[in-house]
Amino acid sequence: MKKIKTAPFMPSEVEVTSTGENSIKIEAYPFESGYAISLAHPLRRLMLSSSIGYAPVAIRIEGVSHEFDSVRGMLEDVAVFIINLKNIRFKIRDESDKVEVSYEFNGPKEIYGKDLESESVEIVTPDAFLATLNEDANLKFSLIVHKGIGYVPSEEIREEVPAGYLPLDAFFTPVKKAVYEIENILVEDNPNFEKIVFDIETDGQIDPLSAFKDALSVMYKQMSVFNSELDVDLSSAQSEDNGGETKQLLQKIDALGLSARSHNCLERAGIEFIGELILMSDEELKNIKNLGKKSLEEIKEKLEELSGIIEKMGAKELEALRKRIEKIKS
Repeated sequence: MKKIKTAPFMPSEVEVTSTGENSIKIEAYPFESGYAISLAHPLRRLMLSSSIGYAPVAIRIEGVSHEFDSVRGMLEDVAVFIINLKNIRFKIRDESDKVEVSYEFNGPKEIYGKDLESESVEIVTPDAFLATLNEDANLKFSLIVHKGIGYVPSEEIREEVPAGYLPLDAFFTPVKKAVYEIENILVEDNPNFEKIVFDIETDGQIDPLSAFKDALSVMYKQMSVFNSELDVDLSSAQSEDNGGETKQLLQKIDALGLSARSHNCLERAGIEFIGELILMSDEELKNIKNLGKKSLEEIKEKLEELSGIIEKMGAKELEALRKRIEKIKS
C-alpha cells in the first residue's frame, strides 16, 4: 500500500560546482515526482528573460546619417560595424542605468572590444572584433549604453534616443545558456524521486550564480501577489540558502560528532536536525529528558562553532528554518 502523506517531501540538498570561467552546475534534490520540472522550467525562463545586463541602445557616428552609410577609410560598412558592435558586451562600472561614451580612433588600426574600455564602462568581451581602419581613416562615434532585461527592438527605442543618434536593437540578456536535466534519484528505496541539474553560462556581465539567485528573487516577487491578496504565507519559501548555511543547519545531528551519550539523548527526544537545536532556548535544552550537565556543555560547545551562522539569522530566517524542518519531518 502506498504511504499516505499530508505534505510533499521537502528537498534539502543543493550543490554548486564551477564548470568554467562563467559557467556553473547547480544540483538540487530530492524532489517528489513531477515537482522538479515544475520548478526548473520557470526558473530557466526567468534566467533568460529577467537577468539584468547592459547593451548599447543608440549610436552616433560622425559623418553618418543612416545605418547603410559608410565611413571613409573603414573597411566595414556601417551595417557590419553595428553587427560587430552587438557582439561586444559592456558593463556600466557604477550604479547608473545609462551612460554615454565617446571614442575617436585613427588608422591604421584594428579595433577590438578592449579598445572601448573607459572610466564609465567595462568590456567583458575584450577580444571581440569591431572594425578595421586604413592609414587615412578617422573614426569618431558615441554610444549610449543602457541597463535592462530581455530584448528591446530598435523601433521601440527610436523616440527616446537623442537627435543625431541611430537606435539599436538592444539584447540585454547576459545568460548565454540555461538548460536543465531531470534525473531520477533513490530515496529510502523509492527510485521515483528527482534531481534537477542546471547548466548555466553567462557572458561575464554577471556571474552565473547571481543570475540564478536573481531568477529566484523574481519568482518570489511575482508570487508575492498571492501573499498580499490571498494572505498566503510565502516567507518560508523565501529563505534562500546563503553559501550553504541553511543546508548546514538541515544536516542530521550526527554531523556534530557528539558522544554516544549526548547523541542518544537527543535522538530519544525526537531531535533529528542541527537546526532544531539552534531554535531551542537554553531552558529548553536543559529540560531535555536525561540530558546531563556534561552532555549539555558538549552540545553548547558544538553549537558555538556555528555562532557565525546564527548571528546572521534574524527572526524571519529562524521562523523559515522552523517551518522547513517541520515540513521535512512531517
